[in-house]
Amino acid sequence: MSAMNSEISAVAARLVVDEGLEYGPAKRRAAKQLGLPARSSLPANDEVEDAVMEYIALFCADTQPSELHALRRLALLWMERMAAFWPHLGGAVWYGSATRLSDIYIQLFCDDSKSAELSLIDHQVRYVAHTLAGLRGKPVETLSVHAFCPDLKEEVGVHLLIYDRDSIRGALRSDSKRRKPSGNLVAVRRLLHQQQA
Repeated sequence: MSAMNSEISAVAARLVVDEGLEYGPAKRRAAKQLGLPARSSLPANDEVEDAVMEYIALFCADTQPSELHALRRLALLWMERMAAFWPHLGGAVWYGSATRLSDIYIQLFCDDSKSAELSLIDHQVRYVAHTLAGLRGKPVETLSVHAFCPDLKEEVGVHLLIYDRDSIRGALRSDSKRRKPSGNLVAVRRLLHQQQA
């Protein structure tokens, strides 16, 4: 990694942890804060994630594990609610770099793209429908809710990314660090059990 990318990653990591920014906006704001031109080359998300983990180890080691546990418990609750749609947890909550300012991203795999939305309506859950970058950066229909997290005593964004059932194979391909990019209900329960042990 170049010295400039390292510096951008360090500033972006602080913005991710302290302000809850997503990686893309954090990298752009970091470059701006460093006085770099708008078209500057930015570090890859993996580089920012490494910097986030270093920042957490230095400045949040006493609080982050319990915050991550709380977010994983809330994610599991939503995955159980949406169990009919083969839910998989992804993002920072899955990878372990989440803090209390992080949102939860759950991939749902549906035979009918409207079925998850109808499930929320049936349970009188208020949501916002919009589009987010999903698998491989492609836009995906997303249902976002604000869910109260009892352990954190505050609301957390929960984003349900809607995919067709056949997309599940692509969702399970390892990422650039050879990690599973998401985990199903069994895997999330295992993570919570390991965290408690």
